[in-house]
Formats: sequence, C-alpha cells, structure tokens
Amino acid sequence: FCPGCQALQPPAPRPDLFRLMDCDRSFRIDPGQLQRRFRSLQRAVHPDRFGQRPPKEQYYSEQHSSLINKAYQTLLNPLSRGLYLLELSGVEPAKETDTDTDSAFLMEIVEINEKLESKNEDNLEEIEAFIQVKQEELTREVTAAFERDDLQEAKKLLARMKYFGNLENKLKAKKIPT
Repeated sequence: FCPGCQALQPPAPRPDLFRLMDCDRSFRIDPGQLQRRFRSLQRAVHPDRFGQRPPKEQYYSEQHSSLINKAYQTLLNPLSRGLYLLELSGVEPAKETDTDTDSAFLMEIVEINEKLESKNEDNLEEIEAFIQVKQEELTREVTAAFERDDLQEAKKLLARMKYFGNLENKLKAKKIPT
C-alpha cells in the first residue's frame, strides 16, 4: 500500500515467496505460521475488499491475491518448497532424462506402478501407506540435505520425491470412482 494515500500498489515482478510469507528461507517451515500469514495477507488484499475501489486497485488486488495463493501452496508442499529453494540457489532441478537415479530405486517405482495398474484393489491401502512412509522419509532426508547446504543431494532426493508424488497422484486417481 502507498504510505501516503493507502492505495494498493502492484506486486513486485519476482517477489521472494519466503519473504512475502514472512518465513525464513529454509526447507524447515512452521505450517501454522505460514497459514496465519496467508490468512492475514488475504484479509488485507482479497478482491472482495476492493469492489468499490478504482479498477487499477481491483486488478492489483487480484494479482496480490493470486500471488499469495501461489506462495502459500509453494511453501506448504515439501516438494515445491524444495524445488523453489533450489531455484533461488541457482540449481536446476533434476530432469526426467537425468540418468543418475539408481536402478534399484527405479525398479521399486516400476513395481509400485505395476501394482497400481493391477485390478487388485486390496493393494491400494498398502501402497498408499508405503508411499506415505517414503514421502515422510524423503522429507526428513531433504531437510537434512538443505541444512547441510548439500544442494546436489537435495536435488537428487527431490527428484525421488517427485516420483513418489506422481505415484500418489496415480493412486488418488485410481481411488476416485468413475
């Protein structure tokens, strides 16, 4: 907001999402603090509050609201938060074509995919529990890698996290009745 006239100003072109959400630039965040900041910012700039303001301020309100939603979703999710931290550090995330993923890990992913493709519905809860355990384990490992400032290890672990995220999405899609 303008300090003089209190008019809403446009968002910065490439804001630091951690700073916007009043969080330390770290993989370890406080979800409660993040949610409180999200709600506070949304209360201040939500488009519903700018219905009687000039069109330019209404537009800025929509931009800010969208940016705050993006920041919240990015920082809340461990995978997107980790990828964003890599981006801020100038490290390219692993590509699907990178071949440094070990073959045992890839075989594990293939086996889970095969179980998901099977018609046996009994496997789904077992697979879901396994994926959840793996994601929690990877989150701990990524946290440790970032805290050691080992960005290459974090990059490798985030790539694995992405594989499990894809499996999670397939599982959710399979569980939704058609």
